[in-house]
Amino acid sequence: MDLSSALTTAAAIRSKEVSPLEVLDACLARVDQVNDRVNAVVWRDDEQARAAAKRAGDAVTAGDDLPPFHGVPIPIKDLTPVEGQPATYGSRGAPAGPAVESELVVKRLEHAGFLLAGRTNTPEFGPITVTENLRYGPTRNPWDLDHTPGGSSGGAAAAVASGMFPVAHGNDGGGSIRIPSSCCGLVGLKPSRGRVPTLVTSWEGASVEGVLTRTVADAATILDALVGIDPLSWYNAPMPLRPYAQELTEAPGTLRIGLVEQAPLGLPVDDEVLAAVRSTGSMLSDLGHDVRSAQMEVPDAALMAFLNIVNSGLADYDGIDWTLTEPHVQANRVAAQAVDSLVYVSSVHHLQRYSREQVARWGSEFDVLLTPTLSILPPQVGVLEEVHANPDAPSMTVFAMAVFNAFFNITGQPAVSLPLHMSSTGLPIGMQLVGGAWQEDVLVRLAAQLEQAHPWADRRATL
Repeated sequence: MDLSSALTTAAAIRSKEVSPLEVLDACLARVDQVNDRVNAVVWRDDEQARAAAKRAGDAVTAGDDLPPFHGVPIPIKDLTPVEGQPATYGSRGAPAGPAVESELVVKRLEHAGFLLAGRTNTPEFGPITVTENLRYGPTRNPWDLDHTPGGSSGGAAAAVASGMFPVAHGNDGGGSIRIPSSCCGLVGLKPSRGRVPTLVTSWEGASVEGVLTRTVADAATILDALVGIDPLSWYNAPMPLRPYAQELTEAPGTLRIGLVEQAPLGLPVDDEVLAAVRSTGSMLSDLGHDVRSAQMEVPDAALMAFLNIVNSGLADYDGIDWTLTEPHVQANRVAAQAVDSLVYVSSVHHLQRYSREQVARWGSEFDVLLTPTLSILPPQVGVLEEVHANPDAPSMTVFAMAVFNAFFNITGQPAVSLPLHMSSTGLPIGMQLVGGAWQEDVLVRLAAQLEQAHPWADRRATL
């Protein structure tokens, strides 16, 4: 059974080629087959999932009106609460009981027809770029088990790349959808700030909800199911003019593409990554776009201001025994407690001014920015040891993985990582496209054009 696409799986269910229960059982069988090596799924309730699949099958038989992804299984990242399921946040200090309320994205996924099927691994509370923790251990990259799948949605990425599920839920506060998508050869679309409603705006809205997929069509169509104005929220992105699925077949026109070859903060870029981004620039030029050199400017003051906000995100969690958390989390909590309210507000205002300067470049200097998704190839498993060796200081490996990503969480712009290249050692190399404010439509059109010209669907990790 081909489970490589949520759209094709949903179509097969709708046409009664397969039942939701057959699809779920195929997914669970694949989890049984490879999860002991990959460690992507950390919790499952097969009985509950099968009961939901049977109900979904009854709806198909009865001829009910079906939502777009009726019967398609999806795992939820362990940072995101689901009512009745444990939410451990990858932490030994997490509360033992089930969550009492689902995050809004979970409700929207269910409304779209998805069947909840397990929870995926994450670094403890999600601030680092590799999926390793002391509670569950490391998740491994299906392309090479010695390497990381990235983070913090690394369990989600490994679950899709290893063929366990056609799609997985993730979220992105500093690259946490795009980084693992790059490491695992997937499409990772980070929506704009406020595009997908959340109960609270974590990290001042820098953290957003989404999914990891194999295809641009899945990413665009699932985003259609997640967007919508939430009248109870403090902030909403404006509604798109039309569904993103309609953008898939629209020509993007001639775009000015800003090509970034140098990493911010003076970090080096791996030679293979640099060759890949230059190759992508040539691909875009061949498609008729105007590719020009561009720079990313990230002052140290902006970085420190963002770290103040990221560390404060630990306030989002209730019932945690902080004495049982990992050294870097404890250090981040101490750092957050040392930031008074005046400094915090000053950090927020500094980033708002920084964002105004940066976002103004779209439409004036260029229409879309092209960067590598990571400045390095996916590192080997074991980065957590580096993090714990000096928990009070930032990990340079973590910085190298996030340096092209995190600042578009600050600005709130949409961005997508596309699996356009492979390294000489067989590891995926993702390329990031960044759109102007609320311009997911532009990214979908351009990403679909690249996917058609340089398809990647036949490249699969083998386990």
